[in-house]
Amino acid sequence: MNDKIKIGIIICDRYRTCAGGKCLRAMRNREGAFAQYAGSEIELVGYSTCAGCPGGNVEYVGEEMLKNGVQVIHLATGLLVGYPPCPYINTFKSFLEKRNGVKVVVGTHPIPKKYLDLHTSLGTWEAVEWQPLLEAAMADEATRKVYD
Repeated sequence: MNDKIKIGIIICDRYRTCAGGKCLRAMRNREGAFAQYAGSEIELVGYSTCAGCPGGNVEYVGEEMLKNGVQVIHLATGLLVGYPPCPYINTFKSFLEKRNGVKVVVGTHPIPKKYLDLHTSLGTWEAVEWQPLLEAAMADEATRKVYD
């Protein structure tokens, strides 16, 4: 019996050349949004971009990840910390969950301290609807500093 939780990650196309270092480190260390898998074995089975605004690849990438057994899709932290943050996050989450029947988590690696400080000073995440989106990628200050 295979008890691995199979994960897919969708990143913002602005960061399409990102090697995934912070996401993969967080996955390995079970930090940020991956803290929920502490004690579980996980496997990355898909990694792609949204293909740029308004996220045309989101329509297809979930289905492709399903072919690899994905159980949870993570929308990368870059969708939150980029400026401006992705205006389609809730749309992506709802669409992927309904179309593919998988859990979608917003966030991968912990939000780096420098981005938390910047967005706090700009008031980017003051609206109440941002709070549940930030929750999984939030971490303690020491961990956030490590991801700067």
